[in-house]
Amino acid sequence: MKQQSNKQTKISRRGILPIFGGALLLPFLGFGKSTNNKKPNLEDENEAYQTLLKPDGSTVKVKVSTLQKSKIVEKNISNKSLLNWLGRKL
Repeated sequence: MKQQSNKQTKISRRGILPIFGGALLLPFLGFGKSTNNKKPNLEDENEAYQTLLKPDGSTVKVKVSTLQKSKIVEKNISNKSLLNWLGRKL
C-alpha cells in the first residue's frame, strides 16, 4: 500500500506577490462600467443661467426659468436698503 503524504504548502511572500499584483489590475479590466446610457436632457444643456448676488456677498448661477417663476418682493431697491440686506453698515 502507498501512504499518502499530507504535505501542507506554505505560501511565501514570493507566492503572494503575483496574486496581489493581479488583484490591483482588476479595476483596469472594466468590470465596473455602468450600463446606464441615459441621454442628457436637451433642455438642461440649452438653459440660460444668470449670476445673482447672495446676502453674504458671494455669487450664484441660477436658471433663468427659475427666476421667471419666482415671486418678486421688491422690484426697485435703493443702495441703502441693498447694503442693509447685505449686512454692511454705511
